[in-house]
Amino acid sequence: MSTAWERIQQKMLHSGSRISLLIWINIIVFLVIHIPATLEPFILGRGHNFISSVTDDYLTMPSYLPLLLRRFWTPVSYMFMHYDIFHIFFNMLWLYWMGQIFEEYLGKHRVIGLYFLGGLAGAFFYVLFYNISPLLVHDANIGTLQGASAAIMAIVVATATLLPDYEVYVFIIGPVRLKWIVLFVILVDFFGITSFNAGGELSHLGGALFGFLYIKELQRGNDMVAYFNKLFKKRSKLKVATKNPAKPSNKLPRQEDVDRILDKISQSGYDSLSKQEKEILFRASKDNEG
Repeated sequence: MSTAWERIQQKMLHSGSRISLLIWINIIVFLVIHIPATLEPFILGRGHNFISSVTDDYLTMPSYLPLLLRRFWTPVSYMFMHYDIFHIFFNMLWLYWMGQIFEEYLGKHRVIGLYFLGGLAGAFFYVLFYNISPLLVHDANIGTLQGASAAIMAIVVATATLLPDYEVYVFIIGPVRLKWIVLFVILVDFFGITSFNAGGELSHLGGALFGFLYIKELQRGNDMVAYFNKLFKKRSKLKVATKNPAKPSNKLPRQEDVDRILDKISQSGYDSLSKQEKEILFRASKDNEG
C-alpha cells in the first residue's frame, strides 16, 4: 500500500506536469465523495442520501444569485465536482489529451491558471444567462453547475487557437487538424444551449471563449495567466544588496522574441520553427516554470 501511495505522490507532485496534478486532484475528490455516497444508501437503506445532498448543496455552483452570494466558494469548488464515473472519465481523458499538447508548446506554468480562469469564465456565462435568458430564468432558483468541462474547454480551445493545423489521430477517421475537432465540439455545445443541459453547454462556451481570448492576448504580449499566477506566487523577503550587479544573463530570451515565435506557430505551425527558435521557446518555458 505504501508503495502504491508513493507512486501516486510521485505522479501528482514530482512529475512536473500540472496536467497530471489536476487530473489526480479531480480523481481524488471524486472518490472521496462518491465512494461513501454510494455506500450510504447501500448500508443504511433507500432514502439515506445525506452525503450527496450536502455536497450538492455546498460544492456545486447555484445559479440563484442570493444563494451564490452565500456559497461564494462554489465558483471554484464546482470545477472539481462530477456527476458520475462517465462524467469524470471523459473530462479527464479530454484534459490529458489536449493538456499534454498545451504543456509541450507553452510550458507547464500556465496550465493551472488557465484552468481556473477558464472555469471562472464558464461560471460567469452560466450565472449570467440563467438570470437573463427568458428560456432559463425560471430555473435560476434551482439550477446548479458541476464539472471541470468549462476549465478544460479553455485549455482545449487555447491549444487549438495556438496550433490550429496540429494533426491528431482520431479513431476510424484518421489524422484530423485540431481546429476542426474543436470547431465541431463548440458547435455541439452551441446547439445544446436549449437542451436539458443548457447550463453545462453555456459554461463550456464561456471557457472556450476565454481560451481563445487568452491566446490572442498572449500573442499580443499580454499573459493574463501570468497576472493570475502572481497573486499566488511567494515573494522573497530577503533582499541582497551589491555594488557590482552582474550583467543580465544573455541566456534568457527576450519577451518580444518569444511573442514573435508564438505568432509564427499560430500562423505556420510548430514545424516551421528553426532550430534556434525552438531553443528560444524551450528556454522561455523552462524559465517561466521556475
